[in-house]
Amino acid sequence: MILTTLNNVPGKQIKTSLGLVRGNTIRAKNIGKDIMAGFRNIVGGEIKEYTEALNEAREEAMKRMLKNAEDVGADAIIGIRFTTSQIMSGAAELLVYGTAVKLE
Repeated sequence: MILTTLNNVPGKQIKTSLGLVRGNTIRAKNIGKDIMAGFRNIVGGEIKEYTEALNEAREEAMKRMLKNAEDVGADAIIGIRFTTSQIMSGAAELLVYGTAVKLE
């Protein structure tokens, strides 16, 4: 599967658009990670606990989008974008989406 943030696949022709595909996950805060993040916030620097949580959420959302694209028979996903939103206090959604296409 070819993945790109571009609206085309360089060197390839798009035969047909199969529509929007997406994957998402909603993650809640973890009290243990929040305590460590609080300490890091005081002394400064990267909050590795949140970076790790965001990376895990991004990977899970990508897997779900890829599954959606495979289900519709896509060869590639173009125009990939990520977005996040707060669902409630202490929980956030990470959404990834793009256009599934069939290549010639």
